[in-house]
Formats: sequence, structure tokens, C-alpha cells
Amino acid sequence: MVVRLAGLAVCAAVAGVASAQGYPNHSVRLVVGFSAGGATDVAARAVAQKLTEGIGQQVIVDNRPGAASNIGAELVARSAPDGYTLFMGSVSLSINTTLYTRLRYDPLRDLVGVVHVATTPFMLVVHPSLPVNSVKDLIAFTKARPGQVNFATAGPGSGAHLFMELFQSLAGVKLSSVHYKGAAPASADVVAGHVPVQFDNIMTLYPLSRAGKLRALAVSTAQRSPVAPEVPTMAQAGVPGYDADAWFGIFVPAGTPKDIIARLNSEVLKGLQMPDMQKRLRSFGATPGTGTPEQFTALFHREIVKWAKVVKRAGVQVN
Repeated sequence: MVVRLAGLAVCAAVAGVASAQGYPNHSVRLVVGFSAGGATDVAARAVAQKLTEGIGQQVIVDNRPGAASNIGAELVARSAPDGYTLFMGSVSLSINTTLYTRLRYDPLRDLVGVVHVATTPFMLVVHPSLPVNSVKDLIAFTKARPGQVNFATAGPGSGAHLFMELFQSLAGVKLSSVHYKGAAPASADVVAGHVPVQFDNIMTLYPLSRAGKLRALAVSTAQRSPVAPEVPTMAQAGVPGYDADAWFGIFVPAGTPKDIIARLNSEVLKGLQMPDMQKRLRSFGATPGTGTPEQFTALFHREIVKWAKVVKRAGVQVN
């Protein structure tokens, strides 16, 4: 029996190596946990185009919105670990790890980091009809109306949700959340004036601000964004201590062969370093990522610890 099991193990190992050596021999799916048009989707489509060129097989973006990307993440976590189903994760994935009390998958156990794609600031915006022109104005306006001013999010536990929770905690204000299945439908309702406030990725909100459809009040990072230098940081705008950014990165199911992970890491980084890709991402306000799978995994783990503190301080939980 021992000899038989050992033989099976050797066969499985050989099959795994063979699979990795022939990878990829058909199309690859890149799952996005949010609706089309949001920042995660924009980043995924940019990467998919370059990765398609690099691996010689079509990389198809598959939007699976819901539960702040948990639906898409769980789908990937339960997929075969063969390199044909990838997940474009975001800061929401690190938040979900502690925010959700009943996840049906374990992000730390079931997903493995492949490559850091990009980092971006978030931007706080309001509809032009709201009588505020600065963060200090918004704080005064909401303090006079606790719980009466709504803000739109890409879903409970999304970056849009927790970035605003951090703002509320540091500014001492209370707004009410209105959750959507992604940034795009949330932004559409803010532009339409149905919800007056949104705090989401600069990639999706700054173009709307620049077009005059929304009013930008601040960015979330310690430094101003090169793409929007006229917009102050949250600290400069009156909320000292506020410093947070968002990230995007690719994950695969645990158990995916290391050489497949290394191939994906190499091809994505090669695409990110191309001048047209650098220009495209930076025009969105994103800083292209870099590094090994291990470095990206370490970043993911640090983000889990960081946002766990915000979740605890805000006192929010999702069942």
C-alpha cells in the first residue's frame, strides 16, 4: 500500500510538471469581483490585454460582482489550481478577511498571490448640488445632520465602504451607507444626484470630477496625486492622520504549480513595464506594481492587519 501511494504521488507530481510545461494551451479566465466599469475592472482589462500578448492565449475578463468581491474570490478559490482561472484582487480582499464573519473560503489559505499590479489613491467626491466645497465643509454639513447624508459604496466591505468608515472615525462624523454591486453603478447614482457622496478609486472618480459631474474634495494618500495635483490630501484638507491607498493584484487558487505562478508574474510585470501600459495606468492615477509573488503575498498580509484595525475601530461587521 505504501509503495502504491508513493507511486501515485510520483505520477501526480509528473503530471503537474507536464501540465506546467505545456501551460497555457487554451484561454485563461481573469475573474473580477465587481461590475464592469469600476477601477478593478479597468485594471483587469488593461492587464488582460498585455497578458494575452505575452502568453499567446486569450485572457478573458469575467465579471462576477457581489459581496465586495467575495463571490468572485470564492469562485476562484474553488477552481482547479491549474493557472487557467485567475482573480484580480483589490484592497477589498484584505478588508473582507476580517470584516465578514461567515466567509465560505479562506483568503489566506485558499488563494496565493501572483503579482502586484498597481497602487492608487481613493478620492472623496460630492455631487455639485451638495452645498460643500471642501472636506471641512462636508464635516460641518454632516455633523449638523448626523446619519442623514448618504454615501455610495461598491458593496459592504469594499474599499469604498472602509475608506469612508476611516474618514468618519477620524473626522468624528456619521453618514449612512448605500451599497451597490460595484463602483460603476454607485458612481452612476452619485452623478445622477441620487446619492450625494462617494469615496472611491481615483481611476473612476477623477474623470467624472474633471468633467464637472462631481466635485473632488481630497485624495486618501499622504501625497497628492500627480494626475490630480490640484486636489489636496485628506490630511491637508483637515483630517490629520488619514493615509490609505488601494492596490490591485492577481491571485490563483492554492496549489497552483510554482512555475505557472512564476510565468504569470513574469508576463504581467513585462506588460506593466511597457511604455504604453505605464502611460495608461499613470493617466488613471495608478502607480504600476512590481515584485515577486512572495513580496505581493507579504503586502497582502500587511494589508489584512492594517484594515483589521479599521474594521475593529469602526465597529462594522458583515454576516
